[in-house]
Amino acid sequence: MGSMELTGGLTGLKGVGPSVAALFKGIGISTIAELLDYFPRTYNDYSEIQTISKIKPGMVTVEVEIKQSTGRYVRRGMHITEAVASDATGSVRLLWFNQPYRAASIKTGQKYFVTGKLELKAQRFSITNPSMEQSSDFPLHTARIVPVYRESKGITSTLLRRVLYQVIKSAYLLPEPLPEEIRRKYKLLTYGAAISELHFPTSRESFAAARRTIGFIEVFELMLAASLNKAQNQSEPAPSIPFKEKLAQKFVKSLPFTLTNAQRVAAWQIYQDIVFPVPMNRLLEGDVGSGKTVVAGMAGLMAMEAGYQVALMAPTELLARQHAETLTDLFKATGHDEVVSLLVGSLKPAQKKIAQERIASGHIKFIVGTQALLQEKVVMQNLGLLIVDEQHRFGVDQRKKLLKSSGYMPHVLSMTATPIPRSLALTLYGELDISLLDVMPMGRKPIITEIVSPNSREPLYKKIDDEITQGRQVYIVCPVIKEGSGLKAPSAEQTYEKLRKTTFKHRQLRLLHGKMKDDEKSAVMEEFAAGKIDILVATTVIEVGISVANASVMVIEGADRFGLAQMHQLRGRVGRSTDQGYCFIVPSDSKAPSPRLRALSQSTDGFKLAELDLELRGPGAIYGTLQHGELDLRIAKLSDAKLLAESRKAVNDFIKAKIKLSDYPELKRRVRAAQAVVTLN
Repeated sequence: MGSMELTGGLTGLKGVGPSVAALFKGIGISTIAELLDYFPRTYNDYSEIQTISKIKPGMVTVEVEIKQSTGRYVRRGMHITEAVASDATGSVRLLWFNQPYRAASIKTGQKYFVTGKLELKAQRFSITNPSMEQSSDFPLHTARIVPVYRESKGITSTLLRRVLYQVIKSAYLLPEPLPEEIRRKYKLLTYGAAISELHFPTSRESFAAARRTIGFIEVFELMLAASLNKAQNQSEPAPSIPFKEKLAQKFVKSLPFTLTNAQRVAAWQIYQDIVFPVPMNRLLEGDVGSGKTVVAGMAGLMAMEAGYQVALMAPTELLARQHAETLTDLFKATGHDEVVSLLVGSLKPAQKKIAQERIASGHIKFIVGTQALLQEKVVMQNLGLLIVDEQHRFGVDQRKKLLKSSGYMPHVLSMTATPIPRSLALTLYGELDISLLDVMPMGRKPIITEIVSPNSREPLYKKIDDEITQGRQVYIVCPVIKEGSGLKAPSAEQTYEKLRKTTFKHRQLRLLHGKMKDDEKSAVMEEFAAGKIDILVATTVIEVGISVANASVMVIEGADRFGLAQMHQLRGRVGRSTDQGYCFIVPSDSKAPSPRLRALSQSTDGFKLAELDLELRGPGAIYGTLQHGELDLRIAKLSDAKLLAESRKAVNDFIKAKIKLSDYPELKRRVRAAQAVVTLN
């Protein structure tokens, strides 16, 4: 009976006819279980009931009797309902606008909970447009902690509360995701009780306990999934790649710069990993411009020397080309430069065929490419190391494919320029060992960052013109491609057209955005890299990895439309040489800048900014929606260190106690789904 109740449709519920059921279906709710899973977005605490003599302007909740009520039209189409509400300490006026049915629904002599805003209207204090419920009923909209939901066409919080109240007892039929011993040890509510409290909190204490329970479960599932992935990965065979000290020294001596200490440590950690016949799964995390490609090159060098092939996968052709050029230069001194080959979608069939043959014969030792590496008929002789750059889509299945073709699992090094807060890294990527490049290469000057009001562009444009006169180049990034996307934000097309015809008509401008074809994008970027373009007006397609040392100015238009991590990435596109770099943040309006924009102008530390972004916007901000299935943390806050530590302990308890996942079907279902999300590479 329980499961039927949960899988039942909504049409039997009061207030849900076929048309309302269709609206619910539009937001992904067809069953009682899906309705219970629609968590509130926020809450209004109206649980404190005041007496009329004590109320002050603002949101108030009172318990009153209605003495009299009248309704009247004051001008064409405008209706006012007025009532006098009293308790033992005094009276107050209630006003409703355009709710002509109100007066008829009020019963005199009955007690009501009334929640609304006390404000001055026509020289008198009144509670305007209040919610009102008989106090003999179980209050849904007043006199409690009231849930507020994400609303959409026809689906309001009021409707959701009414419908949910009819099914809330079914929450106790929901399957329990956690083993009983873990639930008791960590003093958690049952899942049903937590869901019930989440929708209709009975007190502040029980509400806090419900949030802790749901948050704990969310983090526990992710961490358990990461642990299982790690165990599975470590049970596969991998090649053992010996460390050749003289070769490493020769390579380092040949570099035109000195390695930072962080780069040395990261390279050493990788060398220690790949010597073991257990697949490495390491994340190389470095702020923009911290020199990840060199470390990847050092790892690749050892693998090639040991007779293995290396593949580097980049998210775009542009980045793949850039990596191939950089690596060819880096390997010149050790004589490995002949063995780097590019494999991208836009190669002509004949070129592709030659590249594939040379890869299959083993002549090509270092293959750089895009997703095409996996899609094409690429037969790698003996892939020993896979480097994945800014690519969070290299999943377990793809690894298995490589395992099948070569008989062992390659070592995997993932690289990201998105600084991930430690708390998020431990939760999401518990299966990865992490190396940090947290030091900038020598000679780089910190980028000067300023917030510029949209009303004072003249001095900004003069600064841009001066930089171009000195032979530098400029990026102007806009949040949207064209006008009319509903956002009041500067568009790349409009900005480009305007500047080309007015302020910068004496300069070379080009436009770059995501809807252009790959070869068009590559052509524009190559022109920019060759110095033929002064100003590149673009969308965020230039966010990750593109390196043009001569670019010194980044202008971010409509900056309030971007996340902190994203703006920090954009800023990292300039100041990539010893010249001074500038980043100008232009908000959409001239209001006081938000805490996000102020933080960006005051700090160039990506890790510090990522922690702040996590606090301000939640985990989704770190990787948009993580590009491979939503990181479904709806309640847990990753800034809650205590919750993370407890969940990690519980995962260790679970593994130590050798609890079988198959004994807990609900947990198994959730963990299997989470395993796909927590696999970064």
